[in-house]
Amino acid sequence: MSQEERVPAARAENRMGVAPIGRLLVSMAAPACASMLIMALYNIVDSMYVARIGENALTAVSLAFPLQQFMIALAVGTGVGANSFMSRRLGEKNHQEADSAAAHSMLLAVISGLLFAVIGLLFSGVFVGAYTNDPQIDAWGVQYAQICMVFSIGVFVQMMASRIFQSSGHMMQSTIIQAIGAISNIILDPIFIFGYFGVPAMGVAGAAIATVIGQWISMFASLIMLKRVKTDIHLTFRGFRWNGAIVKQIYAVGFPSIVMQSIGAVLTICFNAILIGFSGAAVSVLGIYFKLQSFVFMPVFGLQQGAMPIFSYNFGARRKDRLMKSFRLTFIASVAIMAIGLAIFWIWPVALLRLFSASDEMLAIGTVALRSVSLAFVFAGAGITVSTFFQSIGHGFKSLIISMLRQLIFILPLGWIFARTLGLNAVWASIPIAELFSILIASVFFFQVYRSAITPLDAIVSDETLAA
Repeated sequence: MSQEERVPAARAENRMGVAPIGRLLVSMAAPACASMLIMALYNIVDSMYVARIGENALTAVSLAFPLQQFMIALAVGTGVGANSFMSRRLGEKNHQEADSAAAHSMLLAVISGLLFAVIGLLFSGVFVGAYTNDPQIDAWGVQYAQICMVFSIGVFVQMMASRIFQSSGHMMQSTIIQAIGAISNIILDPIFIFGYFGVPAMGVAGAAIATVIGQWISMFASLIMLKRVKTDIHLTFRGFRWNGAIVKQIYAVGFPSIVMQSIGAVLTICFNAILIGFSGAAVSVLGIYFKLQSFVFMPVFGLQQGAMPIFSYNFGARRKDRLMKSFRLTFIASVAIMAIGLAIFWIWPVALLRLFSASDEMLAIGTVALRSVSLAFVFAGAGITVSTFFQSIGHGFKSLIISMLRQLIFILPLGWIFARTLGLNAVWASIPIAELFSILIASVFFFQVYRSAITPLDAIVSDETLAA
C-alpha cells in the first residue's frame, strides 16, 4: 500500500488513540444512535400499518418474527466478529489482515443469504403452522417469513458494509447505510400494503416486500459507498485467498454473539408457545412490546456500536486508561437511556398500545405487560454494556453465558412456572427477575476479566503526553 493510502489510516489511529474519550464516544455513537432510532421508528411504523389490516395480521407477523431474529442473529454476530477483529488489527497496525477480514466478511454475507433463502423456502410453513390452526394467520405468517428470508442477502451485505465502516471509526457512513434502508421501508410500506400509485394492495405480503426492497436499496448504497469513501479498511478481492484462520477468529468472537441473538429468537418462540395458551391477543401484545422496546434498546445498541471499536482499538493498543474510561462512560449512558425508557413505559402504556389499534383485551393485557417488563430495562442496559466489552476484547464466550442465563436458564422456567401457577400477569414478571440475576453474575465475570486481561495492560503513554 502506498504512503498516500496510509494517510487516512494514520488519521483514524490518532483519533481513536488520542482524542478525548467523551468527545470521541459522542462522535462515534451519535450517528449510530440516530440510525438505530430510525430503525426503531421503522419497526413501529411497520407494525402500525400491519395492525390496520387486523389483529390476525399482527399475530401472523409476530409468529414469523423469530425466523427474522435468527436471520438478524447471523448477520449481527458475523458483523460483531468482523468488527472486533478489524478494529483490533488496526490498533496493532496490522492493516493487511484487517483488509483481508473485510473481504472474508463480505463472502460470508453472501453465503449466509443463500443459506437463509433455502431455509425460508423449506421450513417457513412448518414453523408458523406449529403455532396456529387459523388458516388466515398461517397463510399470512408463511408469506411474510418466506419473502423476508428468500431475499435476505440484502440485509447481510449491508450489515457487513456497515461494520467495515464502524471498525475504522467512520460511523456516519454506517448510519447512512442503515438509515437509507429504514427510510425506504417506511415510505414503501403503505404503498405495498394498501396499494397506491398503481401498486396493488398486498396486505401482509406487501409489508414483507417493502422490507426486502428497503434492504436491497441499502445494500447497493453501501457497496457504492465502500468503493468511493476512503477508510482505514480497503475492501478488495484482487489476489484474494480464503484464509480459514481469519474466519475462525471472526467467529471466535462472532459465534457467541450469533448464539446470543439466536437465544432471543428461542425466547420469542417459547414465550409465544406459553402465551398462545392464554390468547392470541397475548401473542400480539408480545409482538407490540418487541417493537416498542426497540425504541429504548436501539439507542443503547447504537451506543455500543460506537463504543465497540474504541474498546477494541485501545485494548489492541494496550491503552488501559482509555479503555476503562470509555467503558465507564458507555455504562453510565446506557443505564440512563434505559431509565428514561422505564419511565415512559410506566407513565404512558395505554397511549403506546393505542398506536397499534389495540383491542380492549390487548389494552388490558398490554398495560400490565409493558409496566412489568420495563422493570428489566436498567439491568439490561448494564448487561448489554458488559457483554459488548467482553466481545470487544475477545471474551465473547462470557457474553454467551450471560445471555443463556438471562433468556434460557432463568427466564423460560420462571415464565412456564408462573403461567401454570400465578396466571398471565405473572408471566411478564419473569423477565425483570431474570435480568436481575444475570447482571449479578455478569458482575462476577467482569471482575474476573478485569484481573486477568485488563490489569496487565500497560498505559504506554498518557493522553496529555500524546496530545503534546
